[in-house]
Amino acid sequence: MSGNGTGTVSRRVHDSLRRQILEGELEPGDRIPSERVLAEEFGVNRHAVREALKRLQQAGLIRITHGGATRVLDWRDSGGLEVMLDLGGDPLDPPAEVVRSVLEMRASIGVDAARLCAGRATEAERRAIEQLGERAADLVGSGQDETLDLAFAEFWLAIVNGSGNIAYRLSLNSLLAAMTSFGDVADRVRARDAKIIVQLGRAISTGDPDAASEVAGRMLRADIDRAS
Repeated sequence: MSGNGTGTVSRRVHDSLRRQILEGELEPGDRIPSERVLAEEFGVNRHAVREALKRLQQAGLIRITHGGATRVLDWRDSGGLEVMLDLGGDPLDPPAEVVRSVLEMRASIGVDAARLCAGRATEAERRAIEQLGERAADLVGSGQDETLDLAFAEFWLAIVNGSGNIAYRLSLNSLLAAMTSFGDVADRVRARDAKIIVQLGRAISTGDPDAASEVAGRMLRADIDRAS
């Protein structure tokens, strides 16, 4: 069997077990059937099953014990941000709790990233961020939604990079991926206030951490209210 074929059948096993775990059909502590049983159930070879189980373990959804039982973990305790994409369920109608959680974490990271950026970024970096903010602000209300979204994302990525916190940068990657997969959430939180974007850029450009965090908080918490 080709590598692509193995990947396809492995993904089918992985997706089915992942859904059962996240939807509670398989609960924490439950035993996952053996590789032989799963191979027979899905009509695939054991290598494909082994690959699927490896991916589930990497995501923190199961624990594989060699020579013992493979059991379901509580993803709330062992999972990472990548699980957030799976929790979205129907992309056209994601659970309100998941959407709120994503936006609240985005706000928390954004506020602190803006504060750190204002204090840590170089003067050249802070000036560049102000210019990116002005470019995004100019696009608000222009009807060029895709261009605005890209400009606003570039503005925020520069802020997070300027914060010097790699954990924030990686978290933002996951949060942005989740938001773009959640139906019309991106439309509901699209930048609407050009003035506040400019204010944030200027607060960072002038190296004022307190003002930067305050403005970022107002901007991002407004998105939580709009998406509710």
